[in-house]
Amino acid sequence: MFDQLSQSWQDALSAEWSEDYIKQLESFVYQVYQEEKCYPPFSKILAAFEAFEFYKTKVVLLGQDPYHGLGQAQGYSFSVPLGFKHPPSLVNIFKEMENDLGCRYPESGDLTYWSRQGVLLLNACLTVSEKKAGSHQGKGWEEFTDAVITSISDQLEGVVFMLWGGFAKKKQVLINAKKHLILDSGHPSPLSANRGHWFGNKHFSKANAYLKTQQKTPIDWVLPSNKLF
Repeated sequence: MFDQLSQSWQDALSAEWSEDYIKQLESFVYQVYQEEKCYPPFSKILAAFEAFEFYKTKVVLLGQDPYHGLGQAQGYSFSVPLGFKHPPSLVNIFKEMENDLGCRYPESGDLTYWSRQGVLLLNACLTVSEKKAGSHQGKGWEEFTDAVITSISDQLEGVVFMLWGGFAKKKQVLINAKKHLILDSGHPSPLSANRGHWFGNKHFSKANAYLKTQQKTPIDWVLPSNKLF
C-alpha cells in the first residue's frame, strides 16, 4: 500500500517503513477491505499525498475520520465529490470562507483543487468501515499521520497548520511553532460553530498572508465552479 507513495513522500517518511506498526496497519487494511465495505475506495486511501510532492506542502488541514457514508469519502479531509450534499462541518467551512474572503458559497464540496496547490487534506485515520464512525481508530493510522505531521514540521519551513477542534489542537506538540504558523480554533461542526468557536477565525486570509511572508504563492481558496469568468 505505502509503496504507492511518490519517492519524495517515501523518503520523508523513511524512518517509518521498518516500524512494526506499519506492517500491522497494512495487514489490517488489506483484511478489513476484503471483509467489509470500507471508505474511501482502496485506490483513494492515500489520495491526499498524490497531488503534490512532499517538499511542496504549504498547508496542512487536519481532520479526524473519513466520511462513512456511501460515496462520500475521497481520501481528503472534509471533501466530498461534486453532487453530494455538503456535510454540516463543510457547510460552516464554506460560510467562514465566504465571510473571510468575500467569495460566493461553493457549489461543489470537492476540495481537490486545494490539494493540487499544496494543501494536505489529512485525516488522522485514513480509512473507516461503512456506517461505523471511528471504526479504524487505534489500528496504526494515528501513528502514521503523527509521523507525517512531525516530518513536515522537522524537514520543511513556513508551513501553515490548520488545527480545528480539540482533537486537532492536541497535534500542536508535534509542530515547531518557530518554523511554522499554527492556526487553531474551534471545530466547524455545528455544535462548536454555534457556540461562537468557529466563525470569524479568518484562517483562509491569515494563511495566505503568512505564505506571502514566506515568499510562497498563496492558496486560491475559491473553488473553480464559483469563479467568475
